[in-house]
Amino acid sequence: MKKLKIGVIGAGSIAKHRHLPEYAANKEVEIAAICDINEERAKSIAKKFNIEKVLTDYRDLLQEDLDAVSVCTPNYLHAPISIAALEAGIHVLCEKPIATSAEEADQMIEAANKSGKVLMIGHNQRFVEAHVKAKQMVASGKLGKVFSFRTAFGHPGPEAWSADGADSWFFRKEEAFIGAMGDLGVHKTDLIRYILGEEIIEVAAMIETSSKLKADVDDNAVCLLKTENGIIGTLAASWSYNGKEDNSTVIYTEKAVLRLEDDEEFSVITHFKNGTTEKLKLAQIQSNEDGGQSSSGVIDHFIECVQTGRQPLISGEEGKKSLLVILGAIQSHTTKKIVKL
Repeated sequence: MKKLKIGVIGAGSIAKHRHLPEYAANKEVEIAAICDINEERAKSIAKKFNIEKVLTDYRDLLQEDLDAVSVCTPNYLHAPISIAALEAGIHVLCEKPIATSAEEADQMIEAANKSGKVLMIGHNQRFVEAHVKAKQMVASGKLGKVFSFRTAFGHPGPEAWSADGADSWFFRKEEAFIGAMGDLGVHKTDLIRYILGEEIIEVAAMIETSSKLKADVDDNAVCLLKTENGIIGTLAASWSYNGKEDNSTVIYTEKAVLRLEDDEEFSVITHFKNGTTEKLKLAQIQSNEDGGQSSSGVIDHFIECVQTGRQPLISGEEGKKSLLVILGAIQSHTTKKIVKL
């Protein structure tokens, strides 16, 4: 089978640490081109990954002979670039959040449907082994009825990881749209939907900017969520956890408490009502700590979907549903009311 030709739009940290290494490790693809408005950065990363074509305008990149692209840009560019690529007949893997509004997400989904090309959103938490196992356990009925949950994603902020450090687009509302909620919170809304197999129907939230004083986006958020079958829980997203990163989820059920990525050694710990405990060591969750990134599974899944025509696990529709929870949280904070989705 002929190798797929891939273009990467955006040469920042998410491309450098996730997309490019994982494409390079996939024998089914060839990274044909990279684009970034910062030409020096694009050339530097092209040299590292042996990419011949370096461009500074995504419209020029879309004129190349490409099968698929990764959109690794600031959030406000996700929709226009993805739509342009789909209209050019190119498959798209877009970083999360899918877009900055429901209307933009709808336009992306429509473009994918019209083109017949794959649109996948990079919600990598669905591929974490602990989360896959948790979904299986919940669906099997082994744990009984699910009553509640808490999930959190917090670290000291994007400064240490972003290509531009403290000057990163992450802190500018006109480019990022939202802060920790868009960077981290949307991951966890998607994860809870995935594990529970239910949609969120109500959200209440308090959102603040308390630690990144030069930012005009949120850096701390706590949300209360309710699913269609009455499961309630909390979601926290923060850029002010100034110690070890917290990327944990706890599910409270009829027969057990399920702890996911809440222990340094064991990925899944199940404390059963009868007093017994099961502990599982699985592949560790991808982390921004120590500069390391294990394979996320996102790229391989995307390539498989492009080759087979399968619907991706995180389609445009799935990306939109997770975005709607975040949009509802912002509305709740603004109106000081519970928002029905």
